Amino acid sequence: MPLYDCMLLLKPHVKKEALMDLVAKVGKHVYRKNGVLTDLKSFGTVQLGYGIKKLDGRYYQGQLMQMTVMTPPSFNNELHYLNKEDRLLRWLLVKHRDIKFGFDFLGEDDAEADLSKFRSNIYEIEEEEEEEDDDDDDEYNVDESEKKSV
Repeated sequence: MPLYDCMLLLKPHVKKEALMDLVAKVGKHVYRKNGVLTDLKSFGTVQLGYGIKKLDGRYYQGQLMQMTVMTPPSFNNELHYLNKEDRLLRWLLVKHRDIKFGFDFLGEDDAEADLSKFRSNIYEIEEEEEEEDDDDDDEYNVDESEKKSV
């Protein structure tokens, strides 16, 4: 099942109890579809870039909530009941992309080859730096006896 972020922008005057009631309603819907609510974040009251017009006025602030859920893809089509919510200004459902990290991204065979190239490049760079240091000594007329004493 893919991960989704459900962003809820509520009216600024909505009380915490009503806000949590709406979040619980969406959460129950997720569980009925055999999904999992993985994360819940509240961003508090945010200033909007433009006013959102509703029947009871225009809103320039809103309370922003983010719910991260893991549900079947059909979940998107079943959120139409949120359009009728009086407490909501806007809602948005965003699907997480399949991002792979580390060895999963490279593949097992490719990863070893790429890492071995990286290691050899590091050692070659260090050897070049050591050779450059020796050249600097000749430039400043430093004797071998002075090098050993330092």
